[in-house]
Amino acid sequence: MTDARPIYLDHMATTPCAPAVVEAMVPYLGEHFGNAGSRAHAYGWTAESAVKLARGRLAGLIGATPREIVFTSGATEANNLAIKGAAQAAMAKGRHVITQVTEHKAALGPFDVLEQYGWQVTRLPVDAHGRVDPGAVEAALRPETTLVSIQHANNEIGTLQPIAAIGAICRERDVLLHTDAAQTVGKLPVDVAALNVDLLSLSGHKFYGPKGIGALYIRRRRPRIALTAQAHGGDQERGLRPGTLPVHQIVGLGAAAQLALTEMHAEAARQAGLRDRLRDLLLDGVADLRLNGHPIERLPGNLHVSVGFIEGAGLLTALRPLALSSGSACMSEALTPSHVLRAIGLDPAWIHGSLRFGLGRMTTPEDVDHAAARVISTIQRIRARAA
Repeated sequence: MTDARPIYLDHMATTPCAPAVVEAMVPYLGEHFGNAGSRAHAYGWTAESAVKLARGRLAGLIGATPREIVFTSGATEANNLAIKGAAQAAMAKGRHVITQVTEHKAALGPFDVLEQYGWQVTRLPVDAHGRVDPGAVEAALRPETTLVSIQHANNEIGTLQPIAAIGAICRERDVLLHTDAAQTVGKLPVDVAALNVDLLSLSGHKFYGPKGIGALYIRRRRPRIALTAQAHGGDQERGLRPGTLPVHQIVGLGAAAQLALTEMHAEAARQAGLRDRLRDLLLDGVADLRLNGHPIERLPGNLHVSVGFIEGAGLLTALRPLALSSGSACMSEALTPSHVLRAIGLDPAWIHGSLRFGLGRMTTPEDVDHAAARVISTIQRIRARAA
């Protein structure tokens, strides 16, 4: 910790804009302010060229083609367009859709809306590590099933889902597969063809791009995916996301994608090493500590733990020199137990003592050592007072 600010260990929530991203964006806030839809003059041509370049960079990051990328305001909007748009476009086939219980609220919400309008929604359970069994997906499919949506990596406990296996099953049964990949794109290799996905949501601020920009990958070949637009009033983004394109944000997203291509592999290995170091320090120093999420198939920078015999909100308050989040109250301002931790069968006494560590590019070994020492001493002090 170099100054009075807390050590930032909440990279699952958001990441800072990389300096190269900020540098790329600045000209499009001033000098190159044109509208990418203005094709009659040089200001518009410059903006359009910048958007085209960024679209290509983002497509390259996930193994897509530029025409398969639709820009959105983030993964939440992309999830809504993918889930509701795909379901509505396929109503002639049926009104049955499938998801799983530990999805982000940005995906669960659209399914709740579909259910209100007459769709049947199957919400699959997960195992103790938070994983969906591909066999359970296959067993849940019906002739009238049109869409399966399974998150690529969980934002709380970091568990990676077997998306490629699920996608192979869906492809064989002619059912679309969508994945919310907000937590994996830019952090781990993501290839839409290898994953067998038809739709993929992502968000720029999760991998050092700006907030307020994301994208939806929409497969164009074998099969070509049709969606029903969720907003209307313009022909931008093939009519699926009308409105003036935020050129500076799109440029930033493209710059973040380019940076991820060069740094992702080495950085993932570095973060995984720091995560394991933090895990071992906490296990050695804290009695009654539980690790949540899959031990191997997980995000490299995510460590989620539950501390027994302690209250999480009080623990977080005592840990203010560390910027952390708690798995017990992660949804807006509602102090309700995490639906993810309940779904993996965690006892309420453990849920309320949960901490999520999100490591990132700026996390150092010194940060990890300092954080571990602070957590251990704080837990010991709180337990001593309660004894």
